[in-house]
Amino acid sequence: MDEFDTIVIGAGVCGLTAARLLQSEGRRVVVLEARDRVGGRVVSDHRYGFATDLGASWIHGVTDSPVAAAAEAFGMRTVEFTVGSYQPDSRPIAYYGPDGRRLSDAETRQFVAGIESVDETLLGVVAESAPDASYRDVTEAALAAQGWDDERTQRVREFLEHRAEEQYGVWIEDLAAHGLDDDVVVGDEVVFPDGYDRLPRRLAEGLDIRLTHVVSHVRWSADGVVVSTDFGAFRAASAVVTVPVGVLQSDDFVIDPPLPDSHAAPLSRLRMNAFEKVVLGFPTKFWEDDVYAIRQQGPESRWWHSWYDLTALHDRPTLLTFAAGPAAIATLDWSEDEIVESVLAQLRRLYGDRVPKPSTVHVTDWQDDPFAYGSYAYMRIGSTTSDHDDLAVPIAGVLHLAGEATWTDDPATVPAAMRSGHRAAENVLGRPVAIEAAWA
Repeated sequence: MDEFDTIVIGAGVCGLTAARLLQSEGRRVVVLEARDRVGGRVVSDHRYGFATDLGASWIHGVTDSPVAAAAEAFGMRTVEFTVGSYQPDSRPIAYYGPDGRRLSDAETRQFVAGIESVDETLLGVVAESAPDASYRDVTEAALAAQGWDDERTQRVREFLEHRAEEQYGVWIEDLAAHGLDDDVVVGDEVVFPDGYDRLPRRLAEGLDIRLTHVVSHVRWSADGVVVSTDFGAFRAASAVVTVPVGVLQSDDFVIDPPLPDSHAAPLSRLRMNAFEKVVLGFPTKFWEDDVYAIRQQGPESRWWHSWYDLTALHDRPTLLTFAAGPAAIATLDWSEDEIVESVLAQLRRLYGDRVPKPSTVHVTDWQDDPFAYGSYAYMRIGSTTSDHDDLAVPIAGVLHLAGEATWTDDPATVPAAMRSGHRAAENVLGRPVAIEAAWA
Protein backbone atom coordinates (compact mmCIF):
# COMPACT_ATOMS: atom_id res chain seq x y z
CA MET A 1 0.00 0.00 0.00
CA ASP A 2 1.41 3.40 -1.04
CA GLU A 3 1.85 5.82 1.86
CA PHE A 4 1.89 9.62 1.83
CA ASP A 5 1.56 12.52 4.21
CA THR A 6 -1.65 13.72 2.56
CA ILE A 7 -4.02 12.31 -0.05
CA VAL A 8 -5.95 14.85 -2.10
CA ILE A 9 -9.08 13.43 -3.74
CA GLY A 10 -9.96 15.34 -6.89
CA ALA A 11 -7.72 17.22 -9.34
CA GLY A 12 -9.95 20.24 -9.81
CA VAL A 13 -8.72 23.73 -8.98
CA CYS A 14 -9.41 23.19 -5.28
CA GLY A 15 -7.49 19.93 -5.03
CA LEU A 16 -4.60 21.15 -7.16
CA THR A 17 -4.29 24.31 -5.06
CA ALA A 18 -4.23 22.34 -1.82
CA ALA A 19 -1.71 19.85 -3.23
CA ARG A 20 0.65 22.54 -4.53
CA LEU A 21 0.61 24.41 -1.24
CA LEU A 22 1.21 21.26 0.80
CA GLN A 23 4.00 20.12 -1.51
CA SER A 24 5.61 23.57 -1.31
CA GLU A 25 5.83 23.01 2.44
CA GLY A 26 7.61 19.70 2.02
CA ARG A 27 4.66 17.34 2.38
CA ARG A 28 4.50 14.10 0.39
CA VAL A 29 1.22 14.45 -1.51
CA VAL A 30 -0.64 12.33 -4.04
CA VAL A 31 -3.70 13.52 -5.97
CA LEU A 32 -6.25 10.88 -6.94
CA GLU A 33 -8.45 11.88 -9.89
CA ALA A 34 -11.30 9.80 -11.34
CA ARG A 35 -11.22 11.48 -14.75
CA ASP A 36 -8.57 11.05 -17.44
CA ARG A 37 -7.70 14.75 -17.16
CA VAL A 38 -7.19 17.43 -14.53
CA GLY A 39 -9.54 20.36 -14.01
CA GLY A 40 -12.78 18.83 -12.75
CA ARG A 41 -15.52 21.25 -13.68
CA VAL A 42 -13.01 23.49 -15.46
CA VAL A 43 -12.78 22.01 -18.95
CA SER A 44 -12.38 23.52 -22.41
CA ASP A 45 -13.22 22.06 -25.82
CA HIS A 46 -10.61 22.81 -28.52
CA ARG A 47 -11.98 20.58 -31.27
CA TYR A 48 -12.97 23.39 -33.67
CA GLY A 49 -9.57 25.03 -33.47
CA PHE A 50 -10.57 27.47 -30.74
CA ALA A 51 -11.45 27.13 -27.07
CA THR A 52 -14.99 26.82 -25.72
CA ASP A 53 -15.32 26.54 -21.94
CA LEU A 54 -17.84 23.85 -21.07
CA GLY A 55 -17.65 24.31 -17.32
CA ALA A 56 -16.45 27.42 -15.54
CA SER A 57 -16.15 30.42 -17.86
CA TRP A 58 -15.75 33.62 -15.89
CA ILE A 59 -13.77 35.19 -13.16
CA HIS A 60 -16.70 36.99 -11.54
CA GLY A 61 -14.79 40.06 -10.39
CA VAL A 62 -11.02 40.28 -10.77
CA THR A 63 -10.46 42.59 -7.78
CA ASP A 64 -8.55 40.70 -5.07
CA SER A 65 -9.24 37.42 -6.87
CA PRO A 66 -6.61 34.69 -6.41
CA VAL A 67 -7.68 33.18 -9.72
CA ALA A 68 -7.02 36.47 -11.49
CA ALA A 69 -3.59 36.61 -9.86
CA ALA A 70 -2.83 33.02 -10.87
CA ALA A 71 -4.04 33.63 -14.42
CA GLU A 72 -1.78 36.65 -14.73
CA ALA A 73 1.19 34.70 -13.34
CA PHE A 74 0.53 31.92 -15.86
CA GLY A 75 0.24 34.38 -18.75
CA MET A 76 -3.39 33.54 -19.53
CA ARG A 77 -5.05 35.98 -21.95
CA THR A 78 -8.36 37.47 -20.82
CA VAL A 79 -11.24 39.34 -22.44
CA GLU A 80 -13.44 41.58 -20.31
CA PHE A 81 -17.01 40.27 -20.32
CA THR A 82 -19.01 41.52 -17.35
CA VAL A 83 -22.35 39.81 -16.75
CA GLY A 84 -22.77 41.38 -13.32
CA SER A 85 -24.89 38.70 -11.67
CA TYR A 86 -27.53 38.69 -14.40
CA GLN A 87 -27.40 42.47 -14.69
CA PRO A 88 -30.53 44.21 -16.04
CA ASP A 89 -28.64 47.11 -17.62
CA SER A 90 -25.26 48.92 -17.75
CA ARG A 91 -24.58 47.07 -20.98
CA PRO A 92 -26.54 47.25 -24.28
CA ILE A 93 -29.17 44.58 -23.72
CA ALA A 94 -31.89 44.05 -26.31
CA TYR A 95 -35.15 43.32 -24.49
CA TYR A 96 -38.05 41.79 -26.41
CA GLY A 97 -41.58 41.90 -25.04
CA PRO A 98 -44.06 39.02 -24.91
CA ASP A 99 -45.22 39.91 -28.44
CA GLY A 100 -41.70 39.50 -29.84
CA ARG A 101 -41.22 43.23 -30.38
CA ARG A 102 -38.06 44.89 -29.16
CA LEU A 103 -38.71 47.31 -26.31
CA SER A 104 -38.01 50.98 -26.90
CA ASP A 105 -35.35 52.74 -24.84
CA ALA A 106 -38.05 54.30 -22.67
CA GLU A 107 -39.77 50.96 -22.08
CA THR A 108 -36.42 49.37 -21.21
CA ARG A 109 -35.62 52.12 -18.71
CA GLN A 110 -38.99 51.64 -17.02
CA PHE A 111 -38.46 47.87 -16.85
CA VAL A 112 -34.97 48.26 -15.36
CA ALA A 113 -36.22 50.83 -12.87
CA GLY A 114 -38.77 48.30 -11.67
CA ILE A 115 -36.09 45.67 -11.12
CA GLU A 116 -33.94 48.12 -9.17
CA SER A 117 -36.90 49.10 -6.99
CA VAL A 118 -37.67 45.47 -6.16
CA ASP A 119 -34.03 44.71 -5.43
CA GLU A 120 -33.85 47.62 -3.00
CA THR A 121 -36.96 46.34 -1.19
CA LEU A 122 -35.66 42.79 -1.36
CA LEU A 123 -32.68 43.52 0.89
CA GLY A 124 -34.91 44.16 3.88
CA VAL A 125 -37.36 41.36 3.06
CA VAL A 126 -34.57 38.76 2.87
CA ALA A 127 -33.02 39.99 6.13
CA GLU A 128 -36.35 39.49 7.92
CA SER A 129 -37.30 36.21 6.20
CA ALA A 130 -38.05 32.99 8.04
CA PRO A 131 -35.49 30.15 8.01
CA ASP A 132 -37.70 28.08 5.72
CA ALA A 133 -38.50 30.91 3.28
CA SER A 134 -37.80 30.38 -0.40
CA TYR A 135 -36.48 32.93 -2.84
CA ARG A 136 -39.97 32.92 -4.36
CA ASP A 137 -41.43 33.93 -0.99
CA VAL A 138 -39.18 36.94 -0.54
CA THR A 139 -39.41 38.14 -4.14
CA GLU A 140 -43.21 37.95 -4.05
CA ALA A 141 -43.23 40.04 -0.89
CA ALA A 142 -40.95 42.60 -2.52
CA LEU A 143 -43.15 42.69 -5.63
CA ALA A 144 -46.34 43.16 -3.59
CA ALA A 145 -44.78 46.15 -1.87
CA GLN A 146 -44.48 48.01 -5.19
CA GLY A 147 -48.21 48.46 -5.78
CA TRP A 148 -47.95 47.86 -9.55
CA ASP A 149 -50.52 46.55 -12.01
CA ASP A 150 -50.46 42.86 -12.96
CA GLU A 151 -48.60 43.35 -16.24
CA ARG A 152 -45.62 45.20 -14.79
CA THR A 153 -45.47 42.85 -11.82
CA GLN A 154 -45.38 39.79 -14.08
CA ARG A 155 -42.56 41.15 -16.24
CA VAL A 156 -40.33 41.81 -13.23
CA ARG A 157 -41.38 38.48 -11.67
CA GLU A 158 -40.10 36.70 -14.77
CA PHE A 159 -36.80 38.53 -14.50
CA LEU A 160 -36.39 37.39 -10.89
CA GLU A 161 -37.20 33.80 -11.89
CA HIS A 162 -34.67 33.92 -14.69
CA ARG A 163 -32.03 35.42 -12.44
CA ALA A 164 -32.41 32.68 -9.84
CA GLU A 165 -32.18 30.02 -12.54
CA GLU A 166 -29.23 31.54 -14.36
CA GLN A 167 -27.25 32.24 -11.19
CA TYR A 168 -27.94 28.93 -9.44
CA GLY A 169 -29.57 26.61 -11.94
CA VAL A 170 -32.64 25.98 -9.81
CA TRP A 171 -36.31 26.88 -9.86
CA ILE A 172 -36.99 29.94 -7.73
CA GLU A 173 -39.27 28.05 -5.33
CA ASP A 174 -36.51 25.57 -4.44
CA LEU A 175 -33.80 28.14 -3.66
CA ALA A 176 -33.40 29.35 -0.08
CA ALA A 177 -34.29 33.00 0.54
CA HIS A 178 -30.63 33.72 1.26
CA GLY A 179 -29.50 31.77 -1.81
CA LEU A 180 -28.30 34.87 -3.67
CA ASP A 181 -26.88 36.72 -0.64
CA ASP A 182 -23.34 35.86 -1.67
CA ASP A 183 -23.79 36.95 -5.27
CA VAL A 184 -21.46 39.94 -5.29
CA VAL A 185 -19.13 40.97 -8.13
CA VAL A 186 -16.17 43.25 -7.39
CA GLY A 187 -14.30 44.55 -10.42
CA ASP A 188 -14.51 43.54 -14.06
CA GLU A 189 -15.47 40.01 -15.05
CA VAL A 190 -13.25 38.29 -17.60
CA VAL A 191 -13.25 35.18 -19.78
CA PHE A 192 -10.41 33.24 -21.36
CA PRO A 193 -10.17 33.10 -25.17
CA ASP A 194 -7.52 30.36 -24.97
CA GLY A 195 -9.54 28.28 -22.52
CA TYR A 196 -9.94 28.26 -18.74
CA ASP A 197 -8.36 24.79 -18.71
CA ARG A 198 -4.90 26.35 -18.85
CA LEU A 199 -5.31 27.20 -15.15
CA PRO A 200 -5.63 23.62 -13.83
CA ARG A 201 -3.05 22.35 -16.30
CA ARG A 202 -0.51 24.83 -14.97
CA LEU A 203 -1.46 24.14 -11.34
CA ALA A 204 -0.94 20.42 -12.01
CA GLU A 205 2.68 20.80 -13.08
CA GLY A 206 5.10 18.97 -10.80
CA LEU A 207 2.43 17.14 -8.80
CA ASP A 208 2.01 13.38 -8.35
CA ILE A 209 -1.42 12.96 -9.95
CA ARG A 210 -2.95 9.54 -10.54
CA LEU A 211 -5.57 9.89 -13.28
CA THR A 212 -8.46 7.44 -13.78
CA HIS A 213 -8.23 6.50 -10.10
CA VAL A 214 -11.88 6.28 -9.05
CA VAL A 215 -12.15 6.55 -5.28
CA SER A 216 -14.87 4.37 -3.80
CA HIS A 217 -14.10 4.31 -0.08
CA VAL A 218 -12.49 6.67 2.43
CA ARG A 219 -11.81 5.08 5.82
CA TRP A 220 -10.72 7.51 8.51
CA SER A 221 -9.78 7.49 12.16
CA ALA A 222 -7.59 9.48 14.49
CA ASP A 223 -4.66 7.46 13.14
CA GLY A 224 -5.14 8.60 9.53
CA VAL A 225 -6.96 7.59 6.37
CA VAL A 226 -7.04 4.72 3.89
CA VAL A 227 -8.45 5.55 0.47
CA SER A 228 -9.58 2.71 -1.81
CA THR A 229 -9.53 3.04 -5.60
CA ASP A 230 -9.85 0.69 -8.55
CA PHE A 231 -6.02 0.70 -8.66
CA GLY A 232 -5.52 -0.26 -5.02
CA ALA A 233 -5.42 1.50 -1.67
CA PHE A 234 -3.48 4.53 -0.46
CA ARG A 235 -2.65 5.44 3.14
CA ALA A 236 -1.89 8.86 4.63
CA ALA A 237 -2.00 10.85 7.84
CA SER A 238 -4.67 13.12 6.35
CA ALA A 239 -6.93 13.54 3.34
CA VAL A 240 -8.39 16.54 1.56
CA VAL A 241 -11.67 15.55 -0.11
CA THR A 242 -12.60 17.96 -2.91
CA VAL A 243 -15.29 16.01 -4.77
CA PRO A 244 -18.53 17.90 -5.58
CA VAL A 245 -21.56 17.77 -3.29
CA GLY A 246 -23.28 15.43 -5.74
CA VAL A 247 -20.51 12.85 -5.31
CA LEU A 248 -20.40 13.26 -1.53
CA GLN A 249 -24.12 12.47 -1.47
CA SER A 250 -23.91 9.49 -3.83
CA ASP A 251 -23.80 5.82 -2.85
CA ASP A 252 -20.67 5.32 -4.94
CA PHE A 253 -18.50 7.41 -2.62
CA VAL A 254 -18.43 5.99 0.91
CA ILE A 255 -16.90 7.76 3.89
CA ASP A 256 -16.44 5.32 6.81
CA PRO A 257 -17.37 6.04 9.51
CA PRO A 258 -20.04 8.37 8.10
CA LEU A 259 -19.64 12.11 8.44
CA PRO A 260 -20.59 13.40 11.90
CA ASP A 261 -23.86 15.30 12.15
CA SER A 262 -21.93 18.58 12.29
CA HIS A 263 -21.08 17.92 8.65
CA ALA A 264 -23.86 15.58 7.52
CA ALA A 265 -26.58 18.11 8.42
CA PRO A 266 -25.24 21.03 6.35
CA LEU A 267 -24.40 18.65 3.52
CA SER A 268 -28.00 17.42 3.47
CA ARG A 269 -29.23 20.99 2.99
CA LEU A 270 -27.20 21.51 -0.19
CA ARG A 271 -27.97 20.11 -3.64
CA MET A 272 -26.29 20.03 -7.02
CA ASN A 273 -28.11 22.11 -9.59
CA ALA A 274 -29.35 21.52 -13.12
CA PHE A 275 -27.45 23.94 -15.32
CA GLU A 276 -26.22 23.33 -18.87
CA LYS A 277 -24.59 25.49 -21.51
CA VAL A 278 -25.66 25.77 -25.13
CA VAL A 279 -23.04 27.53 -27.24
CA LEU A 280 -23.97 28.18 -30.87
CA GLY A 281 -21.54 29.45 -33.50
CA PHE A 282 -23.09 30.93 -36.65
CA PRO A 283 -21.73 31.52 -40.15
CA THR A 284 -23.08 35.09 -40.05
CA LYS A 285 -24.17 37.51 -37.36
CA PHE A 286 -27.92 38.19 -37.44
CA TRP A 287 -28.21 40.27 -34.26
CA GLU A 288 -27.28 43.92 -33.84
CA ASP A 289 -23.61 44.89 -33.49
CA ASP A 290 -24.24 47.01 -30.41
CA VAL A 291 -26.03 44.24 -28.52
CA TYR A 292 -24.21 42.62 -25.62
CA ALA A 293 -27.10 40.35 -24.65
CA ILE A 294 -30.57 39.45 -25.93
CA ARG A 295 -33.45 38.80 -23.54
CA GLN A 296 -37.09 38.06 -24.11
CA GLN A 297 -40.13 38.31 -21.85
CA GLY A 298 -43.43 36.50 -21.58
CA PRO A 299 -44.52 32.86 -21.77
CA GLU A 300 -42.05 32.10 -24.57
CA SER A 301 -39.20 32.97 -22.21
CA ARG A 302 -39.98 30.11 -19.85
CA TRP A 303 -36.89 28.14 -21.00
CA TRP A 304 -34.80 30.21 -23.38
CA HIS A 305 -34.75 33.81 -22.25
CA SER A 306 -31.17 35.11 -22.51
CA TRP A 307 -28.40 34.94 -25.10
CA TYR A 308 -24.91 36.42 -24.69
CA ASP A 309 -22.78 37.61 -27.59
CA LEU A 310 -19.37 35.87 -27.35
CA THR A 311 -18.19 37.03 -30.78
CA ALA A 312 -15.35 39.06 -29.25
CA LEU A 313 -13.61 35.94 -27.91
CA HIS A 314 -12.60 34.54 -31.30
CA ASP A 315 -14.07 36.96 -33.83
CA ARG A 316 -16.69 34.32 -34.69
CA PRO A 317 -20.45 35.05 -34.40
CA THR A 318 -21.35 33.13 -31.25
CA LEU A 319 -24.25 33.11 -28.81
CA LEU A 320 -24.31 31.47 -25.38
CA THR A 321 -27.52 30.51 -23.61
CA PHE A 322 -28.30 28.28 -20.65
CA ALA A 323 -30.68 25.45 -19.95
CA ALA A 324 -31.20 26.18 -16.26
CA GLY A 325 -33.39 24.61 -13.62
CA PRO A 326 -36.64 23.28 -15.16
CA ALA A 327 -35.31 23.61 -18.73
CA ALA A 328 -32.21 21.57 -17.92
CA ILE A 329 -34.26 18.86 -16.23
CA ALA A 330 -36.89 18.70 -18.98
CA THR A 331 -34.30 18.47 -21.76
CA LEU A 332 -32.01 16.02 -19.96
CA ASP A 333 -32.88 13.17 -22.31
CA TRP A 334 -33.17 15.28 -25.45
CA SER A 335 -30.72 14.89 -28.28
CA GLU A 336 -28.38 17.74 -29.10
CA ASP A 337 -30.36 18.42 -32.28
CA GLU A 338 -33.62 18.69 -30.33
CA ILE A 339 -32.12 21.17 -27.88
CA VAL A 340 -30.63 23.28 -30.66
CA GLU A 341 -33.91 23.38 -32.61
CA SER A 342 -35.76 24.46 -29.46
CA VAL A 343 -33.32 27.33 -28.97
CA LEU A 344 -33.43 28.33 -32.64
CA ALA A 345 -37.23 28.43 -32.58
CA GLN A 346 -37.07 31.24 -30.01
CA LEU A 347 -34.33 33.13 -31.84
CA ARG A 348 -36.34 32.93 -35.08
CA ARG A 349 -39.35 34.24 -33.22
CA LEU A 350 -37.33 37.39 -32.58
CA TYR A 351 -35.18 37.59 -35.72
CA GLY A 352 -37.13 35.63 -38.31
CA ASP A 353 -35.48 33.94 -41.27
CA ARG A 354 -32.22 35.76 -40.67
CA VAL A 355 -31.27 33.04 -38.17
CA PRO A 356 -29.17 30.44 -40.02
CA LYS A 357 -28.30 26.92 -39.00
CA PRO A 358 -25.38 27.03 -36.54
CA SER A 359 -21.98 26.00 -37.83
CA THR A 360 -20.69 24.86 -34.42
CA VAL A 361 -22.58 23.50 -31.41
CA HIS A 362 -21.66 22.74 -27.82
CA VAL A 363 -24.24 21.37 -25.38
CA THR A 364 -23.09 20.25 -21.93
CA ASP A 365 -24.42 17.39 -19.80
CA TRP A 366 -23.18 17.95 -16.25
CA GLN A 367 -26.27 16.38 -14.68
CA ASP A 368 -25.30 12.97 -16.06
CA ASP A 369 -21.62 13.31 -15.16
CA PRO A 370 -20.89 10.60 -12.54
CA PHE A 371 -18.05 12.68 -11.09
CA ALA A 372 -20.17 15.80 -10.58
CA TYR A 373 -23.96 15.14 -10.87
CA GLY A 374 -24.52 18.80 -11.68
CA SER A 375 -22.64 22.04 -12.27
CA TYR A 376 -22.41 23.40 -8.73
CA ALA A 377 -24.23 23.39 -5.39
CA TYR A 378 -27.07 25.60 -4.22
CA MET A 379 -28.77 26.25 -0.88
CA ARG A 380 -32.01 24.35 -0.44
CA ILE A 381 -34.86 25.78 1.59
CA GLY A 382 -33.91 25.59 5.25
CA SER A 383 -30.18 26.02 4.67
CA THR A 384 -28.11 28.93 5.91
CA THR A 385 -25.01 30.61 4.54
CA SER A 386 -22.98 29.10 7.39
CA ASP A 387 -23.62 25.62 5.98
CA HIS A 388 -20.82 26.21 3.49
CA ASP A 389 -18.12 26.91 6.06
CA ASP A 390 -19.44 24.28 8.48
CA LEU A 391 -18.60 21.60 5.92
CA ALA A 392 -14.95 22.68 5.93
CA VAL A 393 -14.31 22.24 9.67
CA PRO A 394 -11.57 19.55 10.01
CA ILE A 395 -12.83 16.17 11.20
CA ALA A 396 -10.66 14.51 13.84
CA GLY A 397 -7.73 16.47 12.48
CA VAL A 398 -7.40 14.08 9.55
CA LEU A 399 -10.35 14.57 7.18
CA HIS A 400 -10.82 17.89 5.37
CA LEU A 401 -13.74 18.61 3.06
CA ALA A 402 -13.06 21.33 0.49
CA GLY A 403 -14.41 22.72 -2.78
CA GLU A 404 -16.65 25.49 -4.06
CA ALA A 405 -19.56 24.40 -1.87
CA THR A 406 -17.49 24.84 1.32
CA TRP A 407 -16.78 28.55 0.87
CA THR A 408 -19.38 31.03 2.14
CA ASP A 409 -18.44 34.32 0.48
CA ASP A 410 -18.79 33.27 -3.16
CA PRO A 411 -19.64 29.56 -3.51
CA ALA A 412 -20.14 28.05 -6.95
CA THR A 413 -17.06 29.84 -8.31
CA VAL A 414 -13.47 28.95 -9.15
CA PRO A 415 -12.12 31.53 -6.65
CA ALA A 416 -14.18 29.78 -3.96
CA ALA A 417 -12.62 26.46 -4.97
CA MET A 418 -9.12 27.94 -4.87
CA ARG A 419 -9.64 29.66 -1.54
CA SER A 420 -11.11 26.53 0.01
CA GLY A 421 -8.10 24.53 -1.20
CA HIS A 422 -5.86 27.13 0.44
CA ARG A 423 -7.80 26.87 3.71
CA ALA A 424 -7.64 23.06 3.64
CA ALA A 425 -3.87 23.17 3.16
CA GLU A 426 -3.48 25.54 6.12
CA ASN A 427 -5.69 23.28 8.25
CA VAL A 428 -3.56 20.25 7.37
CA LEU A 429 -0.34 22.14 8.11
CA GLY A 430 -1.69 23.78 11.24
CA ARG A 431 -0.15 27.09 10.21
CA PRO A 432 -0.59 29.83 7.60
CA VAL A 433 0.84 29.52 4.11
CA ALA A 434 0.66 32.18 1.43
CA ILE A 435 -1.83 31.32 -1.31
CA GLU A 436 0.56 32.86 -3.83
CA ALA A 437 2.81 29.82 -3.35
CA ALA A 438 0.29 27.89 -5.47
CA TRP A 439 1.38 29.74 -8.59
CA ALA A 440 4.88 30.91 -7.63
